[in-house]
Parts: sequence; C-alpha cells; structure tokens
Amino acid sequence: MSDPMPIDGRASGQGRVFQTGGDQYIEEHHHHYGAGTGPGTGSLLAPQPVGPRPPQGATAPDSVRVPLVARVPGILRDRADLMERLRAAVTGPGGDVHVLHGLGGCGKTAVAHTLFTEAVRDRGRVGLWVNASERISLRAGMLAVAGDRGATTGELAAAASGQRAAADLVWHYLDHSAQRWLLVLDNADDPTVLEEGGWLRTSPLGTVLVTTRHATSPLWRGAGAARHPVGVLPEADAAQVLCDLAPDAGTVESAQKVARRLGCLPLALTLAGSHLSHQLLESWSMDEYDRKLSEDSTALVDQGAASTGSGQSRHLVGRTWQLSLDALAGQGLPEATTLLRLLSCWAADPVPLSLLMPVARGEVDFGHLDPPLAADRVEPALRGLLDHSLIGMVEADGRRCVQAHGVLLDSVAAGVPEERREPLAEAAGRLLGAALPPEDAAPVETRTELRLLAPHASRLLHGSPSEWAARLAVRVVEQLFTAGDFAVALSMSLAVADEAERLLGDEHPVTLSARHIMGRTQHRMGRYTESETTLREVLRSRERILGADHPDTLRTCAVLHVPVAILGQVEEAVHLLRRAITGQRRVLGEDSGETLFSRAWLLEVLPRLGDSEEFDEEARVVEDCERALPPGHLATLMAHHNHAEGLRVLGRYVEAEPVARRALTERIRFQGPDHPQTLAALNLKARVAHGLGKLDEAVAALREVIERRERVLGPEHPFVTQNRQSLAEWQAEARAQP
Repeated sequence: MSDPMPIDGRASGQGRVFQTGGDQYIEEHHHHYGAGTGPGTGSLLAPQPVGPRPPQGATAPDSVRVPLVARVPGILRDRADLMERLRAAVTGPGGDVHVLHGLGGCGKTAVAHTLFTEAVRDRGRVGLWVNASERISLRAGMLAVAGDRGATTGELAAAASGQRAAADLVWHYLDHSAQRWLLVLDNADDPTVLEEGGWLRTSPLGTVLVTTRHATSPLWRGAGAARHPVGVLPEADAAQVLCDLAPDAGTVESAQKVARRLGCLPLALTLAGSHLSHQLLESWSMDEYDRKLSEDSTALVDQGAASTGSGQSRHLVGRTWQLSLDALAGQGLPEATTLLRLLSCWAADPVPLSLLMPVARGEVDFGHLDPPLAADRVEPALRGLLDHSLIGMVEADGRRCVQAHGVLLDSVAAGVPEERREPLAEAAGRLLGAALPPEDAAPVETRTELRLLAPHASRLLHGSPSEWAARLAVRVVEQLFTAGDFAVALSMSLAVADEAERLLGDEHPVTLSARHIMGRTQHRMGRYTESETTLREVLRSRERILGADHPDTLRTCAVLHVPVAILGQVEEAVHLLRRAITGQRRVLGEDSGETLFSRAWLLEVLPRLGDSEEFDEEARVVEDCERALPPGHLATLMAHHNHAEGLRVLGRYVEAEPVARRALTERIRFQGPDHPQTLAALNLKARVAHGLGKLDEAVAALREVIERRERVLGPEHPFVTQNRQSLAEWQAEARAQP
C-alpha cells in the first residue's frame, strides 16, 4: 500500500484537525461549562473510554420530581419535633446534610416524603428524589437529577458511559441550579454506595436528606451531617394510625391493643390497617385481629401488603430485616445473622450484655452454630447489628443492654431453618443459665439482674418448649421469689406452671416444682385461698409420686402451713410444720438449712395457740441457726424475725424490742431496704413500739411501711389494707391522749 496523500488543514476556535495513516476509531465529546465553572472544560479525546463502564441496566427512573415510594401516609403521626427541625433546614441558607436513621419499617421514608411534599408545595423548592438503595439506581437517579437541572444529552451520555466523572457533573448542575432544591437520597442503607462515587456532597443552593438504616457510618460524620434517629411511634399515635386506615374496625382501645402487640412499628401498623380495611370474605374487628396475631404475627401482617401494592421485600415485615443481614454477610459478617437469631430466642426486652460475655471470652464454644459464632467475632457482629439499626443500645436498671424490636425478633425466629432451631435455643439457654446469680447470693444483690433475665426465660420456654427450658424457668421464678420480687414471680409462675403442665403433664416433677413456687407466690401476694388450694394439690401429688419422706414433699408440707395459718387453721398449721420437721430431721439432718427454716416458722405460729412455754423451748432454733449456718442465711433471718414476732404476740414487748430491731437491721443488710420481708420487719418494729406505748414512733414507722408497701406490693395488697386500718386506729389513740 502506498503512503497516503498528505492532508493540510487549519482549525479555529474549538475545532480540531486529526491526521492518520491507516484505520482508526476516534470518539470526541465536548463539555462546555463556561470559563472556570466546572471540571474538564474544553474537550476530551478518548480513543477508549476513561474508567470502568457502569453496570448494564442503569436506566433513568421515571421521575425524580415525584417520590417513587410504595405507600404514602395520609397523615404523619407523631414526628412533630423532628419535622420542625427539618422544615427549618429546608427554609434555611442551605448547605446541610440531614440523615434519618433507624430500624427498617420505622417510617423514615414517610417523614422524608412529608418534608418533600411541603418543601415543593409550601416553600417553592424543587424536590428531587433518588432511590439510593444500590449503585445502579443511585447513579441513574443522580444523572436524572443532573438532566433536570440542565445537563445536556451529550454530557449525560458521556457520564453514563463512564467517560465523564458522573458525580462531578451532577453536583456542578446542582451548584448552579436556578432554583433552590431539596434532594432526598432514600434507602441509603449501604453508605459505601454513596461514598465510592463521591455522591454525598453539600451545596449552598439546597438541602440533602438521607434515609438509612445505618446509624453510625463515618460518611455521615465526614459530611458534617445532622443525624436524627427515627423510632417507633408512641402508643396513642400508633393506635391512631390503625384507626386512620381502618376506622370501622374497632375502638381506639382495641387499636391500642393491636398497636402494642405490633410494637408500634409504622410498617407493621400500615400493613395491619390495610389488611383490616380491604377484607372481602371476612371482616375482622381489631379485637379479632389481635387474637389472630398471637398465632403468627409476621405472616398475618404481611398479608396487608397486597392491599397496598407493596409486595417487594423492603415493604414486607417478614423480609425487611433480611436485607440488612444480607448486607452484613456481604461485608464479611455472617456471624451477625447467628447473633440476631440467638437474640430471637429471647424476649424483646433489654438483654444485658453480660449474657453474651461468656461467648466473647471463649468460655463457651458456639462453633457448632451455623454460621459459627467465634469469640473474636461477637464484638464485630454486635457492632454490625448496631450500625444497621437491627438492635439498639439501652440502659436498664443501671445495666448496659441491647434491645431489638419484637416484630423483628418474631420474623427472624420464624425464618430460622428447622434444623438450626434446637441448637440455637440450647445455646440461648446455656447463656441464660450461666447468667443467673448463684443460689446463695444475697437477695439485695440479685433482684435487678433477675428482673432483667425473667422475660427471656419465659420467652425461651414459650418458643422452645422442652424439659430443660421449663427447669430453667422454674429456677428463675424461685430466685425471683427469694429476691422478694413477688409480683413478677407470681406473674411468671402462673405462665410457667401452665406451660410445664401442657408440655410435661400435670404430675411431672418439673410441673410440680412450678406449682409449688406458684403457691408460695400466691400467698405472698395475698391470694391465700388460691395458695392453699394449689399447695394442697401439690402435696397430694408429691406424696403419691415421690413418697411422704421425699425432700420435695416435706418442703411443700412445710410451706402449706402459711396460708393454712393465715386462714385461721392454726392447729393444722402447727401439725403440718411438725410433720415436715420430723421428716427433714430424718432425711436431711438436724442442721440442714431446710430443717432449721421449718423450725424457725414454728416460732411464728406457736404463740397463736397461747403456749408460751413451748415457744421458749423452740426458741433454741435461733442459737442453732447462728451455730450451723453462715451469716445472712435466710433461716437465721427468719429465726430472729419470728422470735420477735412471737414475743410480741405473747405480749412480751420489752423482750421483743431489741430482737425486732436486730431482725430489721439484718433484713436491711442482707435483703435490702425494699424487700417485702424487710418491710415486714419494719412493720413488726412499729407494732412493738405501739405495744410499748410509743405512739409517735409507732405512727411514724407505720406510715413508712404503708408508703413502701404500696410501692412494692401494690395499694390493694391485704397487708396495706391492714396497715391503713391500724394507722387510723393509732392516730385516734394519739388524739385521745391528754
């Protein structure tokens, strides 16, 4: 081939002349921003594209001027303070970034939509809405924003093909917009999508609002963003959401019950209300819906998605959390799924971090879970769940805890594969059992911890019914009783006893243990007839199944005397105690704590028979307890207390006074000032003072007893009623004195 003929040419202005020999492919793009107004002025000659080409399928959204969201709330409930702060930002000088963060389904997009609508309608702002959930939709949406603000077709084509810096192009046109604007970046749950392309910036002409589940990304700090947590609704507002959507389904009170069961989560409320308002074949009331929720809350709530046209994963309660877990797994944290599944075995109440410490320290091995949870992965997994708003950090009774939403836990638990449920439940049970205080721990030190652990033991039994879970729950109730938290112990014991009976049968030893502690809590809460009935049934069953001399049988025999004596059958109460003591001496030994405890009880009931001589003889149990038991043992505390009570009943007030003072001091030291038995000792001190004629001291002490018993036992407890009656009588005595 001969050499090509030379070509002479001249260019002027922004023209170009190219000369080549052979076949060449040349692309040329021109971008005109004006002098000094943007990057890359002039032309860019690129024989090959600059940088990586964008993913295929990055088509522009149908609109960036209209929020493309599945559901628009008719009325935005609550959120008044948050909306005021955001309105001020939109009407201010601009240049701000605001981040709405919180659990999926909490209504972040609803807040953004309301602000967007107001900004366009009332403030004259240009509203721009971009789906930032993934790279493709973000890039396409932001380029559409640039087109809306004036970018030419050629500029957009170059940016779309990777030959222009796309983010620079977009922000150039935002910075030179003829109108002020509000830009919403919705569902930015993976902040790296914004970070990698430099998409998150500020401009003096507008305000950026981001919605995300990721609460703690360094990107928010780097952008100087103001962060706003978005949580669940207050109960009254949550109920009103249901009434807004289904006004004919029931009363506000019924709506409150449904809202409470759904944890006041806006997503769940919206789906539930839509379901109630669009039924054809059935027409459930709020109360009927509440009953149905107890069977399968997640599946039932998600049926409402069909009524809203929002069946995609992000708008289904049963799937929305999986998006965050998938993202965490993609970031190298598959253990976050295991940890959240572990939390789903427990209740939606605060979970003390101390429960997870044995795993983090390597004291227990959870390598058999799937995915495995190794010691050095607990902290990163926790951090990942926190960052994605799947759990939150809370403080409960001075303990650092984590907490997840109840609907989230229900849906996570429902999604655990069948073959993985038992290993998870057993792991949760091991951790819960290890966290329980030692049996001999002082009640004053255990009450708070036990109250935090109690709901998790109940949930574990309900969600993973088994003999070991029932034993664990009974153990928790027994410790709650010892700690003096009688109201919580009673509520839990009723549920545990019923579940144990359903699971194991009414004569299984675990069921009988549950009924035994239930009977004890019943009499402590003033339900004496119920207590007597319960304990008599347990005693008959234990006699038949275990035998008359089994320690459990003797324990029930001794405890039964309490409601029997209170109901006026004092002679039978003494008989029950003597029978128990005889058996315990033979089976457990003279110095057994249980034997001494039963003997100490005798000091309370013998004086009611008027037998002062036998009382003095049995009072030797005080010395026996001090000799055989460690300081602070409950039998010793009971012996001192009942010795003083017996002396008072016998009218020996001078002898009773120093013993009563000692009993009160010991109760405060070992059981705490608000333990019900400490308050009983304070009540005893007041009655001894009254017997000695010290009316002012007696009245002052009894007033304190009433105030504290109302707080601990409730204003309707029989002890409180008796105290009020005594106070009125003593005050009348004091007024009658000369």
